[in-house]
Amino acid sequence: MPLLHNAKKKLRQDKKRTIHNRKIKDTLKELLKKAKSKKTPETISKAFSSIDKAVKHHIIHKNKAARTKASLSKLLSSPKAASTPAQ
Repeated sequence: MPLLHNAKKKLRQDKKRTIHNRKIKDTLKELLKKAKSKKTPETISKAFSSIDKAVKHHIIHKNKAARTKASLSKLLSSPKAASTPAQ
């Protein structure tokens, strides 16, 4: 346990921030699972907004968000266009 006043305050702040960050991260994971299983534009749109919110609060890195959004976007594209080889 911290002894100094400022260390005690930092501990209180960290606990609050941990709860807040955990809530955003859990929502993100839940929406990503839904988007990958249902693959509808509505679920993917909700996942995109959750990803953007997590980036805004510095919970995930912006490059990870870009990768995740790109992989979700591929789920919406038609399977015929993805299976034909480019010539």
